[in-house]
Amino acid sequence: MKTDLPQSFRRLEYRPPVYTFDQVDLDIALDPSRTIVKSRIEVLPGKSFEPGAPLVLVGQELEFVSLRINGQAHRHFELTPESLAIHSLPNEGKDKFIVEIISICVPNKNTSLMGLYVSNGNFFTQCEAEGFRKITYFLDRPDVMARYRVTLQAREEECPVLLSNGNFLKQEKLPNGWHSATWEDPFPKPSYLFALVAGKLACIEETITTSSGAKKLLQIWVEPHDLNKTRHAMDSLIASIHWDEKRFGLELDLERFMIVAVSDFNMGAMENKGLNIFNTKFVLAQAETATDADFANIESVVAHEYFHNWTGNRVTCQDWFQLSLKEGLTVFRDQEFSADQMGSESGRAVKRIEDVRLLRQLQFPEDAGPMAHPIRPDEYQEINNFYTVTVYEKGSEVVRMYQTLLGREGFRKGMDLYFQRHDGQAVTCDDFLAAMADANNKDLSQFQRWYSQAGTPRVKVEEVYDPANGQYHLTLTQSCASTPGQKDKEPFHIPLKTRLLTAKNDQPEQLLELTQPTQSWTFQNVTERPVLSINRNFSAPIQLEFEQSEADLLTQFSVDDDPFNRWEAGQRIAMQMILGDRLPDAQLINSYRSLLLDPNLDPAFKELALTLPAETYLYEQCSSVDPQKIFMSRRAFRKELAKQLQLEWAALYQQNQTPGPFKSDAQSSGKRALKNLALSMLLEADPKIWAPMAVNQYQVADNMTDRYAALAALVIHGAKGAEECLRDFFSRFANDALVIDKWFALQSSRPPVDGKESTLLEVKRLREHPAFKLNNPNRARSVIHAFCANNPASFHQPDGSGYAFWVESVLALDPINPQVAARLARALDRWRLFAQPYQGQMKAALEQVAACQTLSPDVREVVGKALAD
Repeated sequence: MKTDLPQSFRRLEYRPPVYTFDQVDLDIALDPSRTIVKSRIEVLPGKSFEPGAPLVLVGQELEFVSLRINGQAHRHFELTPESLAIHSLPNEGKDKFIVEIISICVPNKNTSLMGLYVSNGNFFTQCEAEGFRKITYFLDRPDVMARYRVTLQAREEECPVLLSNGNFLKQEKLPNGWHSATWEDPFPKPSYLFALVAGKLACIEETITTSSGAKKLLQIWVEPHDLNKTRHAMDSLIASIHWDEKRFGLELDLERFMIVAVSDFNMGAMENKGLNIFNTKFVLAQAETATDADFANIESVVAHEYFHNWTGNRVTCQDWFQLSLKEGLTVFRDQEFSADQMGSESGRAVKRIEDVRLLRQLQFPEDAGPMAHPIRPDEYQEINNFYTVTVYEKGSEVVRMYQTLLGREGFRKGMDLYFQRHDGQAVTCDDFLAAMADANNKDLSQFQRWYSQAGTPRVKVEEVYDPANGQYHLTLTQSCASTPGQKDKEPFHIPLKTRLLTAKNDQPEQLLELTQPTQSWTFQNVTERPVLSINRNFSAPIQLEFEQSEADLLTQFSVDDDPFNRWEAGQRIAMQMILGDRLPDAQLINSYRSLLLDPNLDPAFKELALTLPAETYLYEQCSSVDPQKIFMSRRAFRKELAKQLQLEWAALYQQNQTPGPFKSDAQSSGKRALKNLALSMLLEADPKIWAPMAVNQYQVADNMTDRYAALAALVIHGAKGAEECLRDFFSRFANDALVIDKWFALQSSRPPVDGKESTLLEVKRLREHPAFKLNNPNRARSVIHAFCANNPASFHQPDGSGYAFWVESVLALDPINPQVAARLARALDRWRLFAQPYQGQMKAALEQVAACQTLSPDVREVVGKALAD
């Protein structure tokens, strides 16, 4: 049995670097099987320097060749598989000295996709969080910021394009068919922001003028056959640049900005300074191959990575515990950008609802499970496991609360002070909070608990109306459940936008700041019993405990002027009925009908309002989950909704057609969303009657949104024509990897259908399909993750067959790509929430994985925490 204890890293044990770097020169001769890296590093004493201390560099999967100090061969060093410790430094290391190292790495054997690797014959890098150590020996930590000058060499026929960070300096021809390119980044950066790209690529480019009048070159590099799919990404980049200038006064600081797309990539994208590297999924789009969701995601991710140029690159993290400093802030910025791009207040509301749905479906369960952690974790074993929805999405909600408390102008003042104080530095979450507090002269000391305490706060609402005195009394009590390592929680500082809804519409919105365990407010001059609208626009990431009558919820669902809370009221009614195994009653059906027929509401809002709470979110409302019971109850509720509103769905399907050339704007995509929901609901009501309409839409569609929606409606409902359309879809798009990912994912996420074989059998066949590649993250996720994480009713079977498949898949992926395997391992971390027999089978599956002797640290941490008492 393996007895090695995993190494833990703790935030309070942070020490500044003993040495730091000033200038770094890299000369990299690229060869798939033997890349030679020559580094020349100017080394200076750091904040923790002590005379005589060795310089300890980290390195992984490297072949050491030579070491020189100040131009002389140096033999006083210790070499291990993980480090290079250099002793006997000149003048005990007190003065600047030059370290030169030659090492070798093997990119074509790097299946982890961290460091330098090869994809489809081209070279790419991914260095966040700790990938640079797979390229050369280095102080691979975010608080060591240096200026880089990089020369890339390669065979010109194989790699005509050579790219790196910063500004292009020169290109040269070399003997034997080789050539070189030299790049210089004028801004100090940590090693995780280093990037290089080399290969056979093509680009579109545009020159723009920034607010200061400077000319900037923008380029998007892709494989040549994908060049016609880059226009939307370029438009998104240009819009992001102008938005950041207008909203925050932040201008592009380099001569050029480049985006490169690669199909083999662990994440969505990476903000390397001036050379962003993207998963193709978040760059390539055209109407025939990308859905409206794809277009929106590309706009959001392009913006996110560009915004990192300031919030992440110019000001970065002191250590990885501060990850939310850059990620939470930048998610907030990209959410605000995307909301502004919607073009209307109702559009902003739609974006807000979408963001909160994601938070509740993914982050709330994380906050209640064994991997729960604050947005600034106190401890980790493998940093790759902490690129989480808590750090990102909950981190964004914490940033949003600053804006709620301080106002938009106050938030901008805090941002300005943050950059004024810390430009070019590696800092902490406390530094950001201090800038916000100092710029607005506001005490935010209690607000700091959002950074240090895990868990989702619960706020209990108690209300009393006193008609005799025209008073409304509101009492709020906050609590937060124990989480791993944190038994007792102190009160949070919770901003709650609140309004009393009355027939006279005479009560203004107020901001209540809940800071005590229990607080009360009294509202005067309330002449009728109001309906409470609280946590408007989801002003705080909390769960409300509010025993509100269905009559009050129906009132909110009909008249609340806060679009989020109007949507929320409908969700709460549906949730209560589904969990109570009830069908929608006549009152609710009429409310849904009125909403659907309201000409003043955006189609996108109607689509969201009629989309039921996700199964995984329903799980979190239960003390003991029976996944099959919840699935059946939700499906019955949806079927009744489909049948009772069948005439309305048919009318909406016709009314929301979008004739003419395809447009990806918010209004057009909203109409398509509502139309395609209507199509799905019609098949829910009666697949025999409505399947021909879905087949027809599939056949005549001129865009992927409509074609895929029709195909999904057929497949999900097991309707006639599904198999034929699936075959046609694969044939049409066999050469487009991203579209074939959709084909795989749709079949893997099909819920149980009466009379059809189990989805698991289909998934196993798909895994043997010639187009399936386990070593490509997108393709692995499209089959394995789609089934295990996005298809709860098929995955959670009473016989445990889904869990056996999960064990097999985790153990198969882990030796290839630990990051992707660890994400999959999270699928069972809430096993204690489930009823028997599911709970016992899930635990046994986790124990089976944990017993593997060769698990990566990534997977071992996940399953270890899941099984911990």
